[in-house]
Amino acid sequence: MTIRFRSTLPSPAGRGVGGEGSSNSSTTAAENVARSRHHLRLAIGIVVLAATGAALAQQFPSRPIRLISPYPPGGGNDVLARLIAEKMGDALGQRVVVDNRGGANTIVGTDIVAKSAPDGYTIVLVPNSFVTNPGFYPKLPYDTVRDFAPVALVALSPQMLVVHPSLPAATVKELIALAKTKPGYYSYGSSGNGSVGHLAMALFAVMAGVQMEHIAYKGTAPAVTELLGGQIPLMMSSMLSVLPHVRSGRLRVLAVTTAKRLPAMPDAPTIAEAGVPGYEATLWYGLVAVARTPEPILERLSGQVEKTLREPDIIEKLSRQGVEPYYHGPKQFAARIREEIPKWAKLIKDAGMRIE
Repeated sequence: MTIRFRSTLPSPAGRGVGGEGSSNSSTTAAENVARSRHHLRLAIGIVVLAATGAALAQQFPSRPIRLISPYPPGGGNDVLARLIAEKMGDALGQRVVVDNRGGANTIVGTDIVAKSAPDGYTIVLVPNSFVTNPGFYPKLPYDTVRDFAPVALVALSPQMLVVHPSLPAATVKELIALAKTKPGYYSYGSSGNGSVGHLAMALFAVMAGVQMEHIAYKGTAPAVTELLGGQIPLMMSSMLSVLPHVRSGRLRVLAVTTAKRLPAMPDAPTIAEAGVPGYEATLWYGLVAVARTPEPILERLSGQVEKTLREPDIIEKLSRQGVEPYYHGPKQFAARIREEIPKWAKLIKDAGMRIE
């Protein structure tokens, strides 16, 4: 690339004769030289940055990428992370290694990324709790907006209201009636305090006018295990985590949390039509990196996510689990995050929800 500059230095004819005006002309000439050098440095810097960014994108990745699932193995987040990791690794020519770091409603795993090097080699698959946690935890170890660089929104997943077969409630109306007979007696599990399952169930309780005890687990998998064993009677969970157990008959689905019935479960009513008008709650998943990650690397990762979500086998595998591939690039995903944080904070405050 060739960069040309037009000289802004005055011609010799412009200088004073016999010393007249020589001081002012010398000062002006010196200022122009300094300005030209400054412009040259800026231009060179821009070219170097552009070349460096392009080189980074072409060379990335040169080693395995660490994809953190902020939950224990076996839950919906873990399943989705492994599907994405396998396909992206094949396409990028480097392994994408899933690292399960559950705890504190995804805060533990998310904080690892917040404190990682801004090089694109450590990313995390976050659910909605990424935007709901600020409403629950006033002193997070990171700033949800300032400390992260969104990569891509990946998928939408409806929640399912499921119960253990021993619970004497076959419909949402029967569950509400049962809960009203013994306020606070029946408990529900979730993947953690402030998780989407917690919020979805708490919202259900508020809108249905019932009181139930919340039991928080360190991830979806242990909560589902307790539900299967009958230690807890019900929970709201992603379809990724509970649909196989519903199909095997080990759990009973009462309703789904979406506004419309799902093709994967056409016989399951929505909570809104089953007895709680106006109810809706949907889980999403997205990838984020640490702030200051070079934009070319973010675009490379995001572009590969988009390609992965278009692959027929990925679409088929996700749809079998009731999950919809749903891509938004870095800017769209960042806008969604900024919009949802105050929305959820208001809901949490107005509903009187709190971390036990």
